[in-house]
Amino acid sequence: MKRRSFLAAAASALAVTRLDAQNIAKAAADPAYKIKNHGIKHTLMGWCWKPMDTLELAKHAKEIGLVGIEGIDSKLYPDVKKLGLDISLVSSHGFAKGPCNPAFHDEVVTKLTESINLAADVGCKKVITFTGMKFDGMDRDKAIDACLSTWKEVLPLAEKKGVTLVLEHLNSRDSSHPMKGHPGYFGDDVDFCVDLIKNIGSPNFKLLFDIYHVSIMNGDIIRRLRQHAEYIGHLHTAGNPGRCELDEHQEINYPAVMQAVLEIGYHDFVAHEFIPTWDDPILALRHAAMVCDV
Repeated sequence: MKRRSFLAAAASALAVTRLDAQNIAKAAADPAYKIKNHGIKHTLMGWCWKPMDTLELAKHAKEIGLVGIEGIDSKLYPDVKKLGLDISLVSSHGFAKGPCNPAFHDEVVTKLTESINLAADVGCKKVITFTGMKFDGMDRDKAIDACLSTWKEVLPLAEKKGVTLVLEHLNSRDSSHPMKGHPGYFGDDVDFCVDLIKNIGSPNFKLLFDIYHVSIMNGDIIRRLRQHAEYIGHLHTAGNPGRCELDEHQEINYPAVMQAVLEIGYHDFVAHEFIPTWDDPILALRHAAMVCDV
C-alpha cells in the first residue's frame, strides 16, 4: 500500500474508532434510566445546559432522580424547590474578582454576606467562594493574607447561619474556552487551596473538589480524595479533556472515583458540571447519573 493511501486509511479508521466510542457510550445510556442508589446526592450545574430553559432542565433532573440544582438564577429558586429539588449550592462573587486582590475586598464581602443570608433563607447549606485572579504587582504572601482575612470577616455569619463556604480550585491550564479553564487563577493548586482551608481552621470553610479541574492541574484524583477527605465540602464532575460528557472521549474513570468518594465517607452533593456535546443533552445527563450511580 502506498504511504498516502496507508495514512488515509489510518485516519479513516481512527475517525471510525472515535465515532464508535461515542456510539458505545450513547448506546449504554438508557433513555429511561433513573438513579437507583443513594450513596451520593446527584445534582447539576445549570449553566452548562444553556440555552435550555432552567425549569425544563429541572423537570428532567427530577425525573432522572437528581435531588438538587445549582448555578441558576436565584429568582428561580422557589420554582425549582416546588418541583422537589434542593438548591445544592448558592453562587457569590465569581472567580474573577476574588479576595486575593484588595481592590475587590468590599465587593467580595458584600456578595458573600448576601449569599450566606440567601442560602440560609432557602435552606441551602453551601455558598461558593474563589481566590480570584492573579494581578500585576501581586505579592503572593500578601494575597494569601488578603484571602484569609476576607473569609474570616464573613465566617462568623456563615457559622451563625449554619452555612459552609466552599473554596473552588480551578485549572489555569486550559485556555480553549472561558469556562473550561481559567489562566491566571490564583488557587489553581488543590493542595494550596487545602492549605488555605487549614489556615482558616473553621468547620464552615471547606474545599469544593472539582474532579475535572483536579485532573488537569494535579491528577492522582483518588489518592487526593483520600488525602483531603476531611476538608472536602462539595464535588463537581466533568470529563477531561474538554469538560465534556463522562464518556469514552475522556480519561477519568468516574465509577472508580465515585466509589472512592463513598469510601472516604462523603455522602453529600455531587454536581454534574459538564458541557454537553451529544445531540441529546438530557441523555448525556442521564448517562452521567448512570455512570456515577454508586
